[in-house]
Amino acid sequence: MPGHFITFEGGEGAGKSTQITLLKRFLESCGKTVVVTREPGGSPGAEKIRSLLLSGGAKDLGPRGEAMLFAAARADHVDSTIQPALKRGAWVLCDRYADSTRVYQGEAGVDEDYLKLLETAAVAGVRPDMTILIDVPPEIGLKRVAKRSESDDSGGPDRFEGEALAVHERRRNLFLKLAEEEAYRFTVVDGAKDQTFVETAIRDAVRDAFSRDLAPKGRRAVNKVRSSPGKAV
Repeated sequence: MPGHFITFEGGEGAGKSTQITLLKRFLESCGKTVVVTREPGGSPGAEKIRSLLLSGGAKDLGPRGEAMLFAAARADHVDSTIQPALKRGAWVLCDRYADSTRVYQGEAGVDEDYLKLLETAAVAGVRPDMTILIDVPPEIGLKRVAKRSESDDSGGPDRFEGEALAVHERRRNLFLKLAEEEAYRFTVVDGAKDQTFVETAIRDAVRDAFSRDLAPKGRRAVNKVRSSPGKAV
């Protein structure tokens, strides 16, 4: 498909939403059409499932049942939002995607092969060109979540934000392990740094990965290889 698909991953309070907004602004300044979306959600059907999942209403179904709901939401999201945008040539920036299910439901004990089957059915071949993992120690991320909850009247942490610190630490380690295993598409950014550092690191990584598409007009693009894919920057 003519568009590009970039996903953002990380633990709670990583700052994904902020960095997606900043990257969108940069890409639009380069003349690109950008679609910002999220998971769970991103389409009418998936947003209904999001409310059920994040409220804790599906918790009684157990990790396998929740994994099935995430897959159902993802399938609708891909069909209704992501795939049509990519076919139009847009750049799609997505806050979480299949990697989050691997990590969150994987940490909860769902069999890896089972998750792979659900993922294959849900994504229908639509996989990210690039994944940006914003890595933040859980202690820092959860403090950010608490501060955000106080200021936006969101009602406190959601179903996944409110779990034990040890759970968040295991998730962080699983994200880093996945980034190492699939380093060809991952860029890991130190999210404990200030916002400007993170923004610059992400922008530089995107420029390197898509040098042909983002080269200034009138200048011949040169393919670049990221010097340390999957490593922290």
